[in-house]
Amino acid sequence: MKAIEITSPGAPEVLRVADRPDPVAGAGELLIRVAASGVNRPDVLQRTGNYPVPPGASDLPGLEVAGEILSGDAAAMAQAGLQPGDRVCALVAGGGYAQLCVAPVAQCLPVPKGWSDIEAASLPETFFTVWSNVFERGRLQKGETLLIQGGTSGIGVTAVQLGKALGATVIATAGSDEKCEACVKLGADHAINYKSSDFVEEVKRITGGKGVDVVLDMVAGSYVAREIECLAEDGRLVIIAVQGGVKSEFNAGMVLRKRLTITGSTLRPRPVAFKGAIAKALRETVWPLLEKGAVKPVIHSTFQAVGEPSGAAQAHTLMESNQHIGKIVLTW
Repeated sequence: MKAIEITSPGAPEVLRVADRPDPVAGAGELLIRVAASGVNRPDVLQRTGNYPVPPGASDLPGLEVAGEILSGDAAAMAQAGLQPGDRVCALVAGGGYAQLCVAPVAQCLPVPKGWSDIEAASLPETFFTVWSNVFERGRLQKGETLLIQGGTSGIGVTAVQLGKALGATVIATAGSDEKCEACVKLGADHAINYKSSDFVEEVKRITGGKGVDVVLDMVAGSYVAREIECLAEDGRLVIIAVQGGVKSEFNAGMVLRKRLTITGSTLRPRPVAFKGAIAKALRETVWPLLEKGAVKPVIHSTFQAVGEPSGAAQAHTLMESNQHIGKIVLTW
């Protein structure tokens, strides 16, 4: 099969098309002929040598795919209601940048009715992440207020739409007026340009001084102290990335007085059973929203994976520019 490998840690140009042996599905797994692969920030971190591959995972980048089931563990597929020929999207621990990809059956979901493979490939990484962090760890409830840092990222557009569809008031931050407008079009009740406004003051203004119930943070660093100021009593801060740095200094007294929870997680190294439980919850609660159009795909760009210049390199260059709104997808 053709695949995109990381020849050495470095710039996007280190991504090269290579021939690799066809993978074989083992117990509890299935083999997918990949039509499209989602591109995510962890892929960039892996390419630069800053995100070690979990033990047992493929060294190839790529954490989400969509395509057709070719073969697999018949009993596991039957239990999941799947069979060869079905179109699925899947969350994987690696190996998604390839024409063929093995995935745990438990981490596969049917392509939503009416969605293309390209659209479906944009789902798993962000939807698993948002569901696990905003709704499970962050315990966001209907009627509460959610603040999303980076509302036009892949994670951001998912969180905006899911938060709104499930009954929350949504505030998103973004780095330009154009991106703020995009957040509002996606359903955000309010959007704050963090480059021209103080998001802490804006959140206090919007909420009448109460603050928000949940913050989804992909920045960390100095943002943590400011987000603690934004939180309402019994608020929850959920950190899922550290683009602003791993060290934070904040007012611990405020955490005590407001009874705040600070939590975070990474998804990639978690066991199949954990990810399978998220998949089950998504299928029950979120997939109906996708199929009726309450949540829609937001694809910024697609790139042909195999070709010259490298589509994967172009995709990573775009992601690192932070100019995209929504998802970036490779096609095979």
